[in-house]
Amino acid sequence: MTRHDELLTVPQVLKELGGVSRRTFYRWRQLGRAPVCVQLPNLELRVWRSDLMAWLDSRRESS
Repeated sequence: MTRHDELLTVPQVLKELGGVSRRTFYRWRQLGRAPVCVQLPNLELRVWRSDLMAWLDSRRESS
């Protein structure tokens, strides 16, 4: 996490992922395949932008 990092809401993450559905995102969470999330006291989820970028980098396929 960097100084300029930000917490993204689930809708923001879905938008960053090109419109992945909420249902798909939560299925990925169930399967342990989603980016690391932070659960707030009100039970809402957030994702650090740096964690999302690291998760995307880890999903790259080698050519």
